[in-house]
Amino acid sequence: MNGAWVVFVKELRDALRDRRTLLAVVLSSVVMGPLVLLALSALVASSEQRAESRELLVAGLEYAPSLRNFFERNTLVAKSAPVDYEQQMIKRQLADAVLVVPPEFEAELARGDKPVLEVVSSSANPRAGVAAQRVRRALQGFAQEQALLRLTYRGVAPALLEPVRVEERDLADPRARSAQLTGMVPFFVLMAVLYGALNAALDTTAGERERGSLEPLLMTPAARLAIVVGKWGAVAAVGMLIAVLSCLSFLPAQGLMRSETLAALFRFGPREAALFLALLLPLAATLSALMMAIAIRCKTFKEAQASNTVVILGVSLLPLLSLFNDGGEQPWHVWVPALAQITLMGRVLRGESFAVADLLVPLGVAALLAAACLAYIARRLRAAATR
Repeated sequence: MNGAWVVFVKELRDALRDRRTLLAVVLSSVVMGPLVLLALSALVASSEQRAESRELLVAGLEYAPSLRNFFERNTLVAKSAPVDYEQQMIKRQLADAVLVVPPEFEAELARGDKPVLEVVSSSANPRAGVAAQRVRRALQGFAQEQALLRLTYRGVAPALLEPVRVEERDLADPRARSAQLTGMVPFFVLMAVLYGALNAALDTTAGERERGSLEPLLMTPAARLAIVVGKWGAVAAVGMLIAVLSCLSFLPAQGLMRSETLAALFRFGPREAALFLALLLPLAATLSALMMAIAIRCKTFKEAQASNTVVILGVSLLPLLSLFNDGGEQPWHVWVPALAQITLMGRVLRGESFAVADLLVPLGVAALLAAACLAYIARRLRAAATR
Protein backbone atom coordinates (compact mmCIF):
# COMPACT_ATOMS: atom_id res chain seq x y z
CA MET A 1 0.00 0.00 0.00
CA ASN A 2 2.94 2.35 0.57
CA GLY A 3 4.02 1.89 -3.04
CA ALA A 4 0.48 2.38 -4.29
CA TRP A 5 0.19 5.58 -2.24
CA VAL A 6 3.42 6.98 -3.68
CA VAL A 7 2.25 6.25 -7.22
CA PHE A 8 -1.19 7.69 -6.43
CA VAL A 9 0.24 11.01 -5.17
CA LYS A 10 2.60 11.26 -8.14
CA GLU A 11 -0.10 10.54 -10.73
CA LEU A 12 -2.63 12.83 -9.07
CA ARG A 13 -0.11 15.67 -9.01
CA ASP A 14 0.67 15.14 -12.69
CA ALA A 15 -3.02 14.98 -13.59
CA LEU A 16 -3.81 18.24 -11.81
CA ARG A 17 -0.86 19.93 -13.49
CA ASP A 18 -2.24 19.02 -16.91
CA ARG A 19 -4.13 21.97 -18.35
CA ARG A 20 -6.47 19.71 -20.31
CA THR A 21 -7.50 17.90 -17.15
CA LEU A 22 -7.98 21.13 -15.22
CA LEU A 23 -10.03 22.58 -18.07
CA ALA A 24 -12.18 19.44 -18.13
CA VAL A 25 -12.69 19.66 -14.36
CA VAL A 26 -13.77 23.30 -14.47
CA LEU A 27 -15.92 23.20 -17.59
CA SER A 28 -17.55 19.81 -17.07
CA SER A 29 -18.28 20.14 -13.37
CA VAL A 30 -18.36 23.63 -11.93
CA VAL A 31 -19.88 25.39 -14.95
CA MET A 32 -22.06 22.54 -16.21
CA GLY A 33 -24.80 22.70 -13.57
CA PRO A 34 -25.57 26.40 -13.94
CA LEU A 35 -25.41 26.23 -17.73
CA VAL A 36 -27.76 23.23 -17.97
CA LEU A 37 -30.36 24.70 -15.63
CA LEU A 38 -30.07 28.12 -17.23
CA ALA A 39 -30.62 26.65 -20.70
CA LEU A 40 -33.56 24.52 -19.52
CA SER A 41 -35.20 27.41 -17.71
CA ALA A 42 -34.74 29.69 -20.73
CA LEU A 43 -36.37 27.07 -22.96
CA VAL A 44 -39.31 26.58 -20.59
CA ALA A 45 -39.74 30.32 -20.07
CA SER A 46 -39.77 30.91 -23.81
CA SER A 47 -42.37 28.17 -24.31
CA GLU A 48 -44.54 29.55 -21.51
CA GLN A 49 -44.31 33.04 -22.97
CA ARG A 50 -45.42 31.83 -26.39
CA ALA A 51 -48.23 29.74 -24.87
CA GLU A 52 -49.55 32.69 -22.86
CA SER A 53 -49.23 35.19 -25.69
CA ARG A 54 -52.47 36.96 -26.65
CA GLU A 55 -51.37 37.80 -30.19
CA LEU A 56 -52.59 36.01 -33.33
CA LEU A 57 -51.40 36.38 -36.89
CA VAL A 58 -54.32 36.45 -39.32
CA ALA A 59 -54.33 36.69 -43.09
CA GLY A 60 -57.61 38.13 -44.43
CA LEU A 61 -59.07 39.31 -41.14
CA GLU A 62 -60.92 42.05 -43.02
CA TYR A 63 -63.21 39.34 -44.40
CA ALA A 64 -64.41 38.30 -40.92
CA PRO A 65 -65.77 41.18 -38.77
CA SER A 66 -67.53 38.72 -36.46
CA LEU A 67 -64.28 36.88 -35.83
CA ARG A 68 -62.48 40.16 -35.16
CA ASN A 69 -65.20 41.08 -32.66
CA PHE A 70 -64.79 37.73 -30.89
CA PHE A 71 -61.03 38.22 -30.61
CA GLU A 72 -61.43 41.70 -29.16
CA ARG A 73 -64.00 40.55 -26.59
CA ASN A 74 -61.60 37.83 -25.45
CA THR A 75 -58.61 40.21 -25.22
CA LEU A 76 -56.90 38.59 -28.20
CA VAL A 77 -54.86 40.89 -30.44
CA ALA A 78 -55.13 40.00 -34.13
CA LYS A 79 -52.28 41.21 -36.30
CA SER A 80 -51.86 41.02 -40.04
CA ALA A 81 -49.63 38.19 -41.19
CA PRO A 82 -46.68 38.99 -43.44
CA VAL A 83 -47.18 38.44 -47.12
CA ASP A 84 -44.47 35.77 -47.34
CA TYR A 85 -45.47 34.00 -44.14
CA GLU A 86 -45.15 30.55 -45.75
CA GLN A 87 -41.53 31.08 -46.71
CA GLN A 88 -40.68 32.59 -43.33
CA MET A 89 -42.29 29.63 -41.56
CA ILE A 90 -40.41 27.10 -43.66
CA LYS A 91 -37.14 28.90 -42.90
CA ARG A 92 -38.09 29.03 -39.17
CA GLN A 93 -37.99 32.82 -39.21
CA LEU A 94 -41.63 33.05 -38.14
CA ALA A 95 -42.46 31.70 -34.69
CA ASP A 96 -46.27 31.93 -34.95
CA ALA A 97 -48.92 30.03 -36.82
CA VAL A 98 -51.07 31.96 -39.29
CA LEU A 99 -54.87 31.89 -39.51
CA VAL A 100 -56.09 32.24 -43.10
CA VAL A 101 -59.65 33.60 -43.56
CA PRO A 102 -61.35 33.14 -46.97
CA PRO A 103 -63.12 36.13 -48.62
CA GLU A 104 -66.55 34.41 -48.45
CA PHE A 105 -66.33 33.73 -44.70
CA GLU A 106 -69.12 36.06 -43.52
CA ALA A 107 -71.50 35.10 -46.34
CA GLU A 108 -71.14 31.37 -45.66
CA LEU A 109 -71.50 31.95 -41.91
CA ALA A 110 -74.73 33.93 -42.44
CA ARG A 111 -76.19 31.16 -44.64
CA GLY A 112 -75.53 28.57 -41.98
CA ASP A 113 -72.77 26.88 -43.97
CA LYS A 114 -69.45 25.78 -42.56
CA PRO A 115 -66.75 28.19 -43.75
CA VAL A 116 -63.24 26.77 -43.82
CA LEU A 117 -60.60 28.48 -41.70
CA GLU A 118 -57.07 27.35 -42.38
CA VAL A 119 -54.39 27.25 -39.66
CA VAL A 120 -50.98 27.27 -41.35
CA SER A 121 -48.04 25.94 -39.36
CA SER A 122 -45.01 23.70 -39.84
CA SER A 123 -44.32 20.50 -37.93
CA ALA A 124 -40.61 21.13 -38.51
CA ASN A 125 -40.97 24.44 -36.67
CA PRO A 126 -41.70 23.66 -32.98
CA ARG A 127 -42.37 27.30 -32.12
CA ALA A 128 -45.05 27.56 -34.78
CA GLY A 129 -46.57 24.32 -33.48
CA VAL A 130 -47.09 25.83 -30.01
CA ALA A 131 -48.71 28.90 -31.59
CA ALA A 132 -51.01 26.68 -33.68
CA GLN A 133 -52.49 25.22 -30.50
CA ARG A 134 -53.28 28.73 -29.28
CA VAL A 135 -55.02 29.57 -32.56
CA ARG A 136 -57.04 26.33 -32.46
CA ARG A 137 -58.22 27.07 -28.93
CA ALA A 138 -59.39 30.53 -29.99
CA LEU A 139 -61.24 29.13 -33.01
CA GLN A 140 -62.83 26.43 -30.86
CA GLY A 141 -64.18 29.13 -28.56
CA PHE A 142 -65.57 31.04 -31.55
CA ALA A 143 -67.21 27.90 -32.94
CA GLN A 144 -68.83 27.11 -29.57
CA GLU A 145 -70.16 30.63 -29.28
CA GLN A 146 -71.70 30.49 -32.76
CA ALA A 147 -73.26 27.10 -32.00
CA LEU A 148 -74.77 28.37 -28.74
CA LEU A 149 -76.19 31.44 -30.48
CA ARG A 150 -77.84 29.33 -33.19
CA LEU A 151 -79.33 26.92 -30.67
CA THR A 152 -80.61 29.71 -28.47
CA TYR A 153 -82.17 31.46 -31.48
CA ARG A 154 -84.08 28.26 -32.29
CA GLY A 155 -85.14 27.69 -28.69
CA VAL A 156 -82.92 24.65 -28.10
CA ALA A 157 -81.18 24.28 -24.74
CA PRO A 158 -77.39 24.38 -25.26
CA ALA A 159 -76.98 21.78 -22.48
CA LEU A 160 -78.23 19.13 -24.92
CA LEU A 161 -74.86 19.31 -26.67
CA GLU A 162 -73.14 17.92 -23.56
CA PRO A 163 -74.83 14.64 -22.59
CA VAL A 164 -71.85 13.70 -20.40
CA ARG A 165 -69.35 15.67 -18.36
CA VAL A 166 -65.69 14.73 -18.57
CA GLU A 167 -63.23 15.43 -15.77
CA GLU A 168 -59.52 14.73 -16.02
CA ARG A 169 -57.33 13.53 -13.16
CA ASP A 170 -53.55 13.56 -13.46
CA LEU A 171 -51.79 10.97 -11.30
CA ALA A 172 -48.31 12.46 -11.80
CA ASP A 173 -47.00 14.52 -8.90
CA PRO A 174 -45.17 17.81 -9.54
CA ARG A 175 -41.71 16.20 -9.31
CA ALA A 176 -42.62 13.57 -11.89
CA ARG A 177 -43.83 16.30 -14.24
CA SER A 178 -40.64 18.29 -13.76
CA ALA A 179 -38.57 15.15 -14.47
CA GLN A 180 -39.89 15.24 -18.02
CA LEU A 181 -38.00 18.49 -18.48
CA THR A 182 -34.98 17.78 -16.29
CA GLY A 183 -34.53 14.18 -17.41
CA MET A 184 -31.39 15.14 -19.30
CA VAL A 185 -29.61 16.29 -16.12
CA PRO A 186 -28.34 12.76 -15.21
CA PHE A 187 -27.04 12.31 -18.75
CA PHE A 188 -25.04 15.55 -18.59
CA VAL A 189 -23.58 14.60 -15.20
CA LEU A 190 -22.64 11.15 -16.46
CA MET A 191 -20.92 12.50 -19.58
CA ALA A 192 -19.08 15.10 -17.47
CA VAL A 193 -17.61 12.33 -15.33
CA LEU A 194 -16.65 10.33 -18.41
CA TYR A 195 -14.93 13.15 -20.29
CA GLY A 196 -13.34 14.50 -17.13
CA ALA A 197 -11.55 11.23 -16.35
CA LEU A 198 -10.68 10.53 -19.98
CA ASN A 199 -7.55 12.70 -20.25
CA ALA A 200 -6.15 11.46 -16.95
CA ALA A 201 -6.78 7.82 -17.90
CA LEU A 202 -5.04 8.21 -21.26
CA ASP A 203 -2.14 10.25 -19.95
CA THR A 204 -1.27 7.84 -17.15
CA THR A 205 -1.09 4.85 -19.50
CA ALA A 206 -0.54 5.49 -23.21
CA GLY A 207 0.78 8.99 -22.50
CA GLU A 208 3.56 7.68 -20.25
CA ARG A 209 4.40 4.95 -22.75
CA GLU A 210 4.67 7.56 -25.52
CA ARG A 211 6.92 9.77 -23.36
CA GLY A 212 9.04 6.79 -22.34
CA SER A 213 8.40 7.22 -18.60
CA LEU A 214 6.48 3.97 -18.12
CA GLU A 215 9.45 1.62 -18.46
CA PRO A 216 11.53 3.31 -15.73
CA LEU A 217 8.52 3.11 -13.42
CA LEU A 218 8.25 -0.63 -14.07
CA MET A 219 11.95 -1.07 -13.14
CA THR A 220 11.30 0.15 -9.59
CA PRO A 221 10.85 -2.40 -6.75
CA ALA A 222 7.18 -1.49 -6.48
CA ALA A 223 4.79 -4.33 -7.17
CA ARG A 224 2.88 -4.24 -10.41
CA LEU A 225 -0.44 -4.29 -8.59
CA ALA A 226 0.66 -1.34 -6.44
CA ILE A 227 1.52 0.66 -9.55
CA VAL A 228 -1.81 -0.20 -11.13
CA VAL A 229 -3.81 0.64 -8.00
CA GLY A 230 -1.94 3.93 -7.57
CA LYS A 231 -2.53 5.00 -11.16
CA TRP A 232 -6.14 3.91 -11.07
CA GLY A 233 -6.72 5.70 -7.77
CA ALA A 234 -5.45 8.97 -9.23
CA VAL A 235 -7.65 8.71 -12.32
CA ALA A 236 -10.67 7.65 -10.26
CA ALA A 237 -10.07 10.57 -7.89
CA VAL A 238 -10.27 13.00 -10.81
CA GLY A 239 -13.51 11.38 -12.01
CA MET A 240 -14.96 11.40 -8.50
CA LEU A 241 -13.97 15.03 -8.02
CA ILE A 242 -15.86 15.96 -11.18
CA ALA A 243 -18.87 13.93 -9.98
CA VAL A 244 -18.91 15.75 -6.64
CA LEU A 245 -18.52 19.20 -8.17
CA SER A 246 -21.11 18.47 -10.86
CA CYS A 247 -23.75 17.36 -8.37
CA LEU A 248 -23.05 20.18 -5.94
CA SER A 249 -23.14 22.78 -8.71
CA PHE A 250 -26.88 22.16 -9.16
CA LEU A 251 -27.58 23.37 -5.60
CA PRO A 252 -26.71 27.06 -6.08
CA ALA A 253 -27.58 26.95 -9.81
CA GLN A 254 -31.30 26.66 -9.00
CA GLY A 255 -31.30 30.37 -8.24
CA LEU A 256 -30.50 31.10 -11.90
CA MET A 257 -33.74 29.62 -13.23
CA ARG A 258 -35.74 32.08 -15.32
CA SER A 259 -38.89 29.95 -15.37
CA GLU A 260 -40.97 30.17 -12.20
CA THR A 261 -42.79 26.97 -13.12
CA LEU A 262 -39.57 24.98 -13.47
CA ALA A 263 -38.13 26.54 -10.31
CA ALA A 264 -41.23 25.46 -8.38
CA LEU A 265 -41.18 21.91 -9.72
CA PHE A 266 -37.44 21.16 -9.74
CA ARG A 267 -36.25 20.04 -6.34
CA PHE A 268 -32.58 19.13 -6.00
CA GLY A 269 -31.40 19.32 -2.42
CA PRO A 270 -28.66 17.68 -0.34
CA ARG A 271 -30.56 14.37 -0.27
CA GLU A 272 -30.78 14.19 -4.07
CA ALA A 273 -27.12 15.20 -4.39
CA ALA A 274 -26.08 12.46 -1.95
CA LEU A 275 -28.06 9.82 -3.88
CA PHE A 276 -26.52 11.01 -7.15
CA LEU A 277 -23.04 10.66 -5.65
CA ALA A 278 -23.79 7.20 -4.30
CA LEU A 279 -24.55 6.16 -7.87
CA LEU A 280 -21.86 8.13 -9.69
CA LEU A 281 -18.78 7.57 -7.53
CA PRO A 282 -18.56 3.79 -8.16
CA LEU A 283 -19.25 4.36 -11.84
CA ALA A 284 -16.47 6.96 -12.04
CA ALA A 285 -14.02 4.42 -10.62
CA THR A 286 -15.21 1.74 -13.05
CA LEU A 287 -15.05 3.96 -16.12
CA SER A 288 -11.54 5.03 -15.11
CA ALA A 289 -10.41 1.41 -14.93
CA LEU A 290 -12.10 0.56 -18.22
CA MET A 291 -10.52 3.45 -20.12
CA MET A 292 -7.11 2.63 -18.65
CA ALA A 293 -7.49 -1.02 -19.69
CA ILE A 294 -8.18 0.05 -23.27
CA ALA A 295 -5.42 2.68 -23.34
CA ILE A 296 -2.73 0.35 -21.91
CA ARG A 297 -2.79 -1.59 -25.18
CA CYS A 298 -1.95 1.52 -27.22
CA LYS A 299 1.46 3.02 -27.89
CA THR A 300 0.44 6.66 -28.41
CA PHE A 301 -1.97 9.08 -26.81
CA LYS A 302 -3.90 9.59 -30.05
CA GLU A 303 -4.27 5.85 -30.58
CA ALA A 304 -5.62 5.45 -27.05
CA GLN A 305 -7.99 8.37 -27.60
CA ALA A 306 -9.35 6.77 -30.75
CA SER A 307 -9.74 3.38 -29.06
CA ASN A 308 -11.70 4.86 -26.15
CA THR A 309 -14.20 6.34 -28.57
CA VAL A 310 -16.02 3.02 -28.31
CA VAL A 311 -16.46 3.53 -24.55
CA ILE A 312 -17.70 7.09 -25.03
CA LEU A 313 -20.13 6.00 -27.72
CA GLY A 314 -21.42 3.09 -25.64
CA VAL A 315 -21.95 5.19 -22.50
CA SER A 316 -23.73 7.89 -24.49
CA LEU A 317 -26.00 5.43 -26.32
CA LEU A 318 -26.96 3.17 -23.41
CA PRO A 319 -29.30 5.76 -21.78
CA LEU A 320 -31.24 5.91 -25.06
CA LEU A 321 -32.53 2.40 -24.35
CA SER A 322 -34.79 3.76 -21.62
CA LEU A 323 -35.87 6.61 -23.88
CA PHE A 324 -37.01 4.39 -26.76
CA ASN A 325 -38.43 1.67 -24.53
CA ASP A 326 -42.22 2.08 -24.43
CA GLY A 327 -42.54 -0.60 -21.75
CA GLY A 328 -40.89 1.56 -19.08
CA GLU A 329 -38.07 0.45 -16.83
CA GLN A 330 -37.03 -3.18 -16.97
CA PRO A 331 -35.39 -5.20 -14.15
CA TRP A 332 -32.25 -5.77 -16.23
CA HIS A 333 -31.62 -2.02 -16.53
CA VAL A 334 -30.00 -1.91 -13.08
CA TRP A 335 -27.48 -4.57 -14.18
CA VAL A 336 -26.00 -2.50 -17.01
CA PRO A 337 -23.40 0.15 -16.07
CA ALA A 338 -24.31 3.71 -17.08
CA LEU A 339 -27.88 2.63 -17.88
CA ALA A 340 -28.41 1.69 -14.22
CA GLN A 341 -27.15 5.07 -13.04
CA ILE A 342 -29.36 6.95 -15.52
CA THR A 343 -32.38 4.88 -14.48
CA LEU A 344 -31.90 5.34 -10.75
CA MET A 345 -31.03 9.03 -11.02
CA GLY A 346 -34.26 9.48 -12.95
CA ARG A 347 -36.12 7.91 -10.03
CA VAL A 348 -34.43 10.36 -7.67
CA LEU A 349 -35.56 13.34 -9.76
CA ARG A 350 -39.11 11.96 -9.89
CA GLY A 351 -39.17 11.57 -6.13
CA GLU A 352 -39.61 7.79 -6.34
CA SER A 353 -38.13 5.47 -3.75
CA PHE A 354 -36.04 2.45 -4.63
CA ALA A 355 -34.89 -0.51 -2.59
CA VAL A 356 -31.39 -0.93 -1.21
CA ALA A 357 -30.91 -3.86 -3.56
CA ASP A 358 -31.38 -1.53 -6.52
CA LEU A 359 -28.42 0.47 -5.20
CA LEU A 360 -26.26 -2.55 -4.38
CA VAL A 361 -26.64 -4.20 -7.79
CA PRO A 362 -24.93 -1.37 -9.76
CA LEU A 363 -22.30 -1.15 -7.04
CA GLY A 364 -21.51 -4.87 -7.29
CA VAL A 365 -21.40 -4.81 -11.09
CA ALA A 366 -19.08 -1.77 -11.00
CA ALA A 367 -16.77 -3.46 -8.50
CA LEU A 368 -16.49 -6.66 -10.58
CA LEU A 369 -15.86 -4.75 -13.80
CA ALA A 370 -13.24 -2.53 -12.16
CA ALA A 371 -11.46 -5.55 -10.64
CA ALA A 372 -11.35 -7.31 -14.01
CA CYS A 373 -9.94 -4.20 -15.70
CA LEU A 374 -7.28 -3.73 -13.02
CA ALA A 375 -6.23 -7.37 -13.30
CA TYR A 376 -5.91 -6.97 -17.06
CA ILE A 377 -3.81 -3.80 -16.67
CA ALA A 378 -1.50 -5.54 -14.17
CA ARG A 379 -1.03 -8.46 -16.56
CA ARG A 380 -0.21 -6.12 -19.44
CA LEU A 381 2.32 -4.25 -17.32
CA ARG A 382 3.90 -7.52 -16.17
CA ALA A 383 4.23 -8.62 -19.78
CA ALA A 384 5.71 -5.25 -20.76
CA ALA A 385 8.27 -5.48 -17.97
CA THR A 386 9.51 -8.92 -19.04
CA ARG A 387 10.08 -7.95 -22.69
